[in-house]
Amino acid sequence: MNPIQIPDDWDDRGLITFEEFCDLIRTPQRTVRDWRRRGIGPRWARFNGCGRLYITVAEARRFLRTATATTRPAQRKAGDAR
Repeated sequence: MNPIQIPDDWDDRGLITFEEFCDLIRTPQRTVRDWRRRGIGPRWARFNGCGRLYITVAEARRFLRTATATTRPAQRKAGDAR
């Protein structure tokens, strides 16, 4: 599987719709709506308080950077007791 990346030529001030973002990260809209409801995931905006949800390209990049920054637990050494 290829890693999720935003094209380098996309302007950070550009806007991505909710649907486009879900397609980009290959995640069902229902899952992303649940993240939003729980206050996790990217920060969304609406124009004039109604209508479609949008995210900036910069926010999408920030979200992907933090979501993919994983720390691997220390590997267990032979003979370690747990």
